[in-house]
Amino acid sequence: MSYILQFLLAFGATIGFGVMFNAPKKVLIYCGFAGGIGWIIYTVVMNTIDQNIIAAFLGSFVLTIISLLFARRLKTPVIVFIVCGIIPLVPGGLAYQAMRHIVTSDYQLAIESIFQVGLVSGAIAIGIIFAETLNQVYYGIKGKLVRS
Repeated sequence: MSYILQFLLAFGATIGFGVMFNAPKKVLIYCGFAGGIGWIIYTVVMNTIDQNIIAAFLGSFVLTIISLLFARRLKTPVIVFIVCGIIPLVPGGLAYQAMRHIVTSDYQLAIESIFQVGLVSGAIAIGIIFAETLNQVYYGIKGKLVRS
């Protein structure tokens, strides 16, 4: 599937969740853009190095950076963009596979799938935290330089 089509599908899914989460109408397009870019980063990394943990980290990191920029520009809480934009990265397929393995009594594969879900979810969380921390450090240093 082409990157443009994947971007458009992630864009649409993100906007759909934005509507469902009652995000302000003025930011829905920005939410969609952030989610689409995060998904494209994930897809490019997966196609390049085939490591879904690294791909999830980088996708959520870039998504958070974009969300921080949009939040500052649009004077909207950053969580609006992150919650909507993170939806394409959530490892729902892996979680489904884990539950399917449990139901079919294939416990070894279930444990492996659950472990993978935890790693990908952790990578997403660390990507968000890392981007937010860099943002705070950057604006902290910038604020000190301006005051000096």
